[in-house]
Amino acid sequence: MEPTKRPPGKLFILALGLTALITPLAVHLFFPVIPAVKVALGLTDAHAQLTFSISLFGMAFATLFYGSLSDRYGRRPVLLSGLALFLIGSVVSAIAETANALVAGRLIQAIGAGCSLTLVRAIARDAFRAEQLVKAIAYLTMFGTLGPMVSPFMGGLLIDAFGWRSVFGFALIAGGAIAVLAWLVMAETLPPASRVKSQESVAASYGALFRRLRFNGFVFQSGFNTGTFMVMAVASSSLMSELLHRPATEFGLYFIMFPVGFFTGNFISTRLGTRFSTEAMVLAGSLLAIVTVSGQAVALSSGLVVPLAFFIPGFFITMAQGIAMPYGQAAAMSEIPRLAGTAAGIGVFLQNLCGAISSQLYGHLADGTPRPLIVVTLLCGSLTLLAGLVPYLLKRAGRSSTP
Repeated sequence: MEPTKRPPGKLFILALGLTALITPLAVHLFFPVIPAVKVALGLTDAHAQLTFSISLFGMAFATLFYGSLSDRYGRRPVLLSGLALFLIGSVVSAIAETANALVAGRLIQAIGAGCSLTLVRAIARDAFRAEQLVKAIAYLTMFGTLGPMVSPFMGGLLIDAFGWRSVFGFALIAGGAIAVLAWLVMAETLPPASRVKSQESVAASYGALFRRLRFNGFVFQSGFNTGTFMVMAVASSSLMSELLHRPATEFGLYFIMFPVGFFTGNFISTRLGTRFSTEAMVLAGSLLAIVTVSGQAVALSSGLVVPLAFFIPGFFITMAQGIAMPYGQAAAMSEIPRLAGTAAGIGVFLQNLCGAISSQLYGHLADGTPRPLIVVTLLCGSLTLLAGLVPYLLKRAGRSSTP
């Protein structure tokens, strides 16, 4: 039986929201660093892109372990271990003297950061009642947009003033403060009686979830949509610097449009509440995504290569995420309640994996023009729509999932 859930205290909610900032410190803070690292270390486009995409690959696979481990051993010890790894990776990255050392540091940092979104979602699922979960995730995600909103601008200021290494010093200080607060106030939310028994294998847990077609639709929609966002973000960083010759600080200012779009989409989700079905909201986000990338493709192909041609579509692609993601996340974690942590881990895994593959694909295709951006975002947008259609069509057919 699920234990009675007391309303979480304000300090607990604050700590939970701040923990969500660890991901932006590992990902978004690094966007303006990519061109600077390329120049400082004499890297190719693909190798420079690896210093970014390695973080997404690292987080992707780490989340699979964090979700399952937290279902077995509790949320708190797994969360604190991840935060410690994030701090170690930040130190290694800050003192790296070669490209390979930087990649290694970024990998350690990312493995640690993988605990953030996975466990924030799982802890929210533990702490809030079912009818509050979508709104709780949306509010936590809106709080988390503060990181993406500030991080690229802060990164640009640090790079222009102190060089690219200062970005990792900032991540270390901010991450350390968050880790201390989490250690002080984040109580365990998964009692021993509710944990997965050790004799149930991880593979069996994954199999139980992936056999459900509806679950697959939700997590892959989120993954492909994240891939679209990541390509837009990394491409705009490179093209602003190399094609339009704009400073890193200016990129950081324009980048604010990305998290504002996400905030707007989450606000729409919280306002709509239960007025529309989960399937309809996920499909709405998917449709907005494909319309956005198609519009950007037309604009760039017609020769309109200006900053707003990158960032206005960025606003709408993240709005699409904000509309669909809270509903899709809550539904995925509710498919098998006792595997909520594992489901959250799979969801974050696919977000990071799709983001890593898409951004690295862009890095290999990059030629200094907007064409690779058009090709990869149209691919990701189409896959987002296909995945978003799955739960909607299942609902229309009267099937909730595949047993």
